[in-house]
Amino acid sequence: MLKDVASKLKKANSIVVLTGAGVSTASGIPDFRSSEGLWSEDESREYYMSSDYFYHDPVDFWNKYKTIFQMKLLKDYTPNPVHQFIKELESDKDKVTVITQNVDGLHLAADSSHVIEYHGTLNQASCPECGESYSLDYVMSTETPYCQNCGAVLKPDVLLFGDMITAHDEAEQAIQTADFLLVMGTSLMVTPFNLLPHYAKQEVGMEAALINREPTVKDRLFDYVVHDDLSSSIEKLRSYLSSL
Repeated sequence: MLKDVASKLKKANSIVVLTGAGVSTASGIPDFRSSEGLWSEDESREYYMSSDYFYHDPVDFWNKYKTIFQMKLLKDYTPNPVHQFIKELESDKDKVTVITQNVDGLHLAADSSHVIEYHGTLNQASCPECGESYSLDYVMSTETPYCQNCGAVLKPDVLLFGDMITAHDEAEQAIQTADFLLVMGTSLMVTPFNLLPHYAKQEVGMEAALINREPTVKDRLFDYVVHDDLSSSIEKLRSYLSSL
């Protein structure tokens, strides 16, 4: 099956790659939504990580936000071979677009040229009043980050519960012009991100492959389905591609 996927990747001029938490776990970042993840430990986390709670109590929001995302905010993580493989695909393609659920910024750290951060990013925050952007270093330099221009409490650029998805149209546009869809490391449980494979298959008529450790509810949408460890699958894919 992976040989077939490698052949499709080799022939495609433009590829869209959808990625989820499974891509970053090899970098040591936990899957917050897995059965053993942080979100399953305490359902109230979803309330505290909501846009409603930010506007209700922005000071306490930042306290909880930094606690919940502490491991990611430490920025001790670096791109792993999966991120690097996606970057390598660019070498002989017109375009490789990454559409990621992950907010850790590792695709950009791996120098992928076209990245759509579907759920935003932990790497910066913006002022909800004047729109000024601030780096993660500034956010972490103070307990509650305030805008230096207007004094409002900054809002993280990660998508909070209750926020509107703003990247969906951009993601669909990227799919429209691609030849092949590769989906990796996601259970495809989160809407509307999980509608993108539907769009690729039913609206665009694109061939698609899924590589994920566990079966997903969307497996039927894919021409090629591989249930295996992502890191070892990528190692095999890289080997197959080099022989083509």
